[in-house]
Amino acid sequence: MYIADFVSGSLAGCLFSLDTHRSMWSCSGPPSGHSKGPDPNPETVHWSISMCGSNIFKGRVFGTYRNCLQCLSQARCGGTGPNTKLEVFFSGLAGGIAQILVMSPGDIVKVRLQCQTESKRGGSSKPKYQGPVHCLLSVIKEEGFRGLYRGVLPLILRDGPSYSTYFLTYSTVCEWLTDNRKEKLDWRVVMLAGGLAGMAGWTVGTPMDVIKARLQMDGMRETKRYKGFFHCIAETVRVEGAGVFFRSLGINCLRAFPVNMVVFYTYEVLSGFLRAGPKSDPPL
Repeated sequence: MYIADFVSGSLAGCLFSLDTHRSMWSCSGPPSGHSKGPDPNPETVHWSISMCGSNIFKGRVFGTYRNCLQCLSQARCGGTGPNTKLEVFFSGLAGGIAQILVMSPGDIVKVRLQCQTESKRGGSSKPKYQGPVHCLLSVIKEEGFRGLYRGVLPLILRDGPSYSTYFLTYSTVCEWLTDNRKEKLDWRVVMLAGGLAGMAGWTVGTPMDVIKARLQMDGMRETKRYKGFFHCIAETVRVEGAGVFFRSLGINCLRAFPVNMVVFYTYEVLSGFLRAGPKSDPPL
């Protein structure tokens, strides 16, 4: 088992800290004055803690992906030879789905803490949630444990295909830009491939991200609008048009490229170090 990939993926995943504006746009469109950035108040600290905690689960994605690749390779040819594109695709799918069971409660907390700023702008003097723990306990008290998994179907439909595309894009770009005679990946190739992989993954995942956020927020500030997954899609298209599913794509890609450049470089350096020891060389 590739324990190194779980560890290095977790540490690299902590770099995913620029999620605030994306979820706010998915819930209710770009807030007024968004160019100024989030207000420097205590809630911003709660957001950062919540986001960092949930993104540690990215280690599960990388670890599951790597171990699935190894299992598929051994089943096909005894563990020798490069993995096929289909193996990369299905390993990414498995990695994306594997994180959801443990990620969904944290994602609910993150989205609700981020989106409650809209309630404050609407005139509410006191936020409903005082922090991540209070939000988690409030959801359990008001909605039961099932409330922690509200929006889990679009989360599966977002993360499964998204991570399949993510790893497939990274693998393909690295293959295109790497000389077969080189044993080490060039750091420029790693960062370019990582950035493009992040953009490709969010291009696939953004529509389901919009539906996920709306289902998770439904009933928080008003009466429930949606009866379920398909009703949410139908109502969203009827009221706002199909273009709403890509309304936050620009901010997603703007965030995804630089973040995933660093994430993949960090992942490659750390996983190489942990597998081979301190004498291993980083990407050239």
